[in-house]
Amino acid sequence: MKNKPLNKDWDLVIVGGGVTGAGILREAVRMDLKVLLLEQNDFAWGTSSRSSKLVHGGLRYLKQGHFLLTRDSVKERERLLREAPGLIDPLDFLIPIYQDHGPGKWLIRAGLSLYDALAMNWQHRYHDARGFLSLEPHIRPEKLVGGFRFLDAQVDDARLVLRLLHEAKAAGGHAENYTSVTEILRDIRGNIVGVRAEDTETHEEKVFSARAVINATGVWAETLHPSPSKNLHLRPLRGSHLVFPSDVLPISHAVSFSHPADQRQLFVIPWEGAVLFGTTDLDHKASLGAEPAISKAEVSYLMDALQMFFPSLDISEKDCLSAFAGVRPVLSKGGRDPSAESREHVIWADKGLVTITGGKLTTFRKLAWDALSAAMPFLPPVRKTGEGDPVFSGPHGLVGKDYGLSGTALRRVCGRYGEMAKDILEAAAPEDLEAIPHTHTLWAELPFVARNEQVRHLSDLLLRRVRIGLLTKQGGEAYLSRIQMLCEPCLPWDQARWKAETDAYQQLWHQAYSPF
Repeated sequence: MKNKPLNKDWDLVIVGGGVTGAGILREAVRMDLKVLLLEQNDFAWGTSSRSSKLVHGGLRYLKQGHFLLTRDSVKERERLLREAPGLIDPLDFLIPIYQDHGPGKWLIRAGLSLYDALAMNWQHRYHDARGFLSLEPHIRPEKLVGGFRFLDAQVDDARLVLRLLHEAKAAGGHAENYTSVTEILRDIRGNIVGVRAEDTETHEEKVFSARAVINATGVWAETLHPSPSKNLHLRPLRGSHLVFPSDVLPISHAVSFSHPADQRQLFVIPWEGAVLFGTTDLDHKASLGAEPAISKAEVSYLMDALQMFFPSLDISEKDCLSAFAGVRPVLSKGGRDPSAESREHVIWADKGLVTITGGKLTTFRKLAWDALSAAMPFLPPVRKTGEGDPVFSGPHGLVGKDYGLSGTALRRVCGRYGEMAKDILEAAAPEDLEAIPHTHTLWAELPFVARNEQVRHLSDLLLRRVRIGLLTKQGGEAYLSRIQMLCEPCLPWDQARWKAETDAYQQLWHQAYSPF
């Protein structure tokens, strides 16, 4: 994703490099607009790399009466499964039913029936206690009545953002990370004429003209555009996860169950060779600019539930590989339980400044088209085209070649990198087409993303471009020498810079990603 020198004049500037901003960029280039995306930190630095990695309809939203949100999410889930295999993949879910805890069989059956009806695909099935334990033998057997099995989907959220950016750039879009918008520029009538921006590290100032600006900054949205509704404001809510080795928490399916203390729904999910467990949902009081981190209280909260539902495994927090926390941009009228807040999105338009916030990762494309529709009156005359086209272009030139990889591994690389998968595989030495131990990541991915994806820091590489920092012990400490050897030719860093980046990364990991 190397950038050419930037023009100063654009039709549209998008502020925010998460999944919403990346989705808008991908769709805007279809309309032959000159579009620039600016991100104040790294791409996907915020919520879009810290989710539960699910592309789902939101079964719990049915309970809250959000039928349209669930319908839209299910529709998008099915489309993404068709378009991006290897990036978005089916995920088997189990919901246990207990005599002494959680909702009953008939309530769950009703919800799943409606869920499947919205997808127009009957997918769930009930198993008695014996059958359920044959699927997941480590779950608590006492008072287990049985449970349901149904289908959803999962994703590497940061790679979704990066794939969208690659697709957009291949079609003519532009994206810059570590570039903060410091001022929205207007003419004497208040109409948008551009933005003032600054490189957050070199402090070089840039001014870009634009007919319209879309504010897709998530939890930061009100810093650029205060809510026009007196009683509706962003409420930053933190969701935290623990990551375990798969041999410590050996599950074959995702399992959903409610916490014994507050009945909040939790997920245990196989992901990338490890297992995610989360999530919490509480008000985030810390600075939005600081790296969010799990609290000791959240660790205890999650471990209480895990030990209740998987007692035979005797798991402790010391078994964790890592933890991560994200801050959700949830719109609130105040006074509600965090888990009861709506995940619907809103749009505010003000003379060429269009703000979109709220929403879910799964529905990023609907958010993109809604934002572009709101921006159309301020843009040059263009036709709204491509709304029904596939988001992703397929990888070409790999037919009949497997590069010594399994079908699953080849599918994974193609899903995450699209048309660039061929470049990764053909440039790799045979030993670099092996997976990094205890992960699904190939060594060959590291130099490719270091060279092509605007990596400024080692944390960009290990926490978002690939996920070694979450999936291996001590953030991949044992592999740092080989990582440096592979990536030295791809990054303009001397030995002193490598040492500084390594030290800074390890300090960050211990501050924000260690569960202890």
